[in-house]
Amino acid sequence: MEWFESWFDTPYYHLLYNNRDYTEAESFITKLTSELQLPQSSKIIDLACGKGRHSVFLNKLGYDVLGLDLSRKSIEHNKQFENQTLIFNVHDMRNPIDYEPVDAVFNLFTSFGYFDHEEDDKKVFKSVSNALKKDGYFVLDYLNEEFVRKNLVPENVITRGEIDFKITKKIEGRHIVKDIQFEADGKSHHYFEKVKLHTLETIKSYAEESGFERIKIWGDYQLNDFDKEVSPRCINLFRKK
Repeated sequence: MEWFESWFDTPYYHLLYNNRDYTEAESFITKLTSELQLPQSSKIIDLACGKGRHSVFLNKLGYDVLGLDLSRKSIEHNKQFENQTLIFNVHDMRNPIDYEPVDAVFNLFTSFGYFDHEEDDKKVFKSVSNALKKDGYFVLDYLNEEFVRKNLVPENVITRGEIDFKITKKIEGRHIVKDIQFEADGKSHHYFEKVKLHTLETIKSYAEESGFERIKIWGDYQLNDFDKEVSPRCINLFRKK
């Protein structure tokens, strides 16, 4: 089992990241859909949707949404939100998506770069391309490699309730590795996260190989222009040719 298959399915993963700003996320989604000029009732896939916060909000904005995630427990949680225009399914992003062609695919909050092999990264782009209509949009919200390297905090402790998560981060080759240790329920727990530090050039090459053109890069969730030196995010907007 790969690290993301076990870690993402634990309650501790969701506890560690439960401070994520819903207001910022909803503001980002509102700005993004406005920028793309996606009319209501457009079909959108939220790829690696987690516990569905973006899918649910997109649906509230009037979009027909399919939320996909590898975590069975997350999808089971999300089923309570389903309606005629909001569906959730378990799915590995490397595999083809069995669904009618859509207007846009969103992959948000660094939900890419988990795989060891380059071919797996390419499979994601191919799968997304095959799921899109011609001229459909693919939004890949990724970390900015330069910003990560310059602002890495090697050690810190994050407290959630009665649990102290001891976090260490380091860069190993082309990956940033986050080691997570904590005590909970009378046991010692140890997990890690490993994400590739993809360059802009690499991401662009994967995209072009799968029939995309990159038409915009934003540097943060306010959709300011990307600056390689200072932007915390690298939000790529691709269009299927």
